[in-house]
Amino acid sequence: MPYYLKFVEQYPTVYDLANAPEDAVLRLWQGLGYYSRARNLHACAKMVVENFNGQFPSTYPELLKLKGIGKYTAAAIASFAFDQVNAVVDGNVYRVLSRIYGVEDDIASTSGAKTFEKLANTLIDPKQPAEYNQAIMEFGAMHCSPKTPACGLCPISEECHAYNHGTQLKLPIKSKKVKVRTRHFYYFVIKEGERIYMKQRGPGDVWQGLYDFPLQESNQAISTPELMENLPPELLNNVILEEESKIFKHVLTHQRIFATFYLLNVVNHKAIKALSSTESPGPFDLKQIQDLPKPILINNFLVEHIF
Repeated sequence: MPYYLKFVEQYPTVYDLANAPEDAVLRLWQGLGYYSRARNLHACAKMVVENFNGQFPSTYPELLKLKGIGKYTAAAIASFAFDQVNAVVDGNVYRVLSRIYGVEDDIASTSGAKTFEKLANTLIDPKQPAEYNQAIMEFGAMHCSPKTPACGLCPISEECHAYNHGTQLKLPIKSKKVKVRTRHFYYFVIKEGERIYMKQRGPGDVWQGLYDFPLQESNQAISTPELMENLPPELLNNVILEEESKIFKHVLTHQRIFATFYLLNVVNHKAIKALSSTESPGPFDLKQIQDLPKPILINNFLVEHIF
């Protein structure tokens, strides 16, 4: 809630959000994770202003055209904001419908998703679509829960296929498993007086558009001596290792990141030339660093070691 209140205070209209710099939007979002959502929200605001004259679309097909809005979000907005008859299908809805009706279609498959979407749209109350959508999601979250459904208190247990066949914990069926990737980040926190070199992360990886430090990545742990030996010679000969941090563990949906930070002091300005290979735009002072959008992992390190 505090994030939401700060966000709408900073951007009270869709025009304010559309005209904001992306860095400012990401900085305000910092700490929430899922930064692609902030970028999509920003892009969506621009589309509403440029393509819809600042008026948010009110129909399901139009909502699907907006950046970052898929079927679930479009149905939620259409029903909650505009009273349109579009059924939401989220994890809770999959669970409730699969158990009550005994649907064994794989919810991770395209055909399975269509089956549930069709079923959900035959059940939605056309007179109260928003209340129905909220109710079935809440029922799945609070009552027909994943591991401990309250079947003994359920008003429709007699009609529930899963309850009558003892298959509550087997439904819904989802074949695809999330593969968790382990990554080791070795960050070089290069200090030049009171300033520190940072870089902006590019597309195609986590934390796009956020700022972190020059780093070396590995799929396995590397010892400090080995790591230092592999530094560019221009950098290795012109900096002093001041401190090595503890290992910071950061867990994302599909990744586990183990990060170690090495504080390096520049003792010869020739090292600056070596930094060009890190795509670092130059050193920032502490006030500038505070204002940069950063992953929470980086912010946690800064709070503990720098600020």
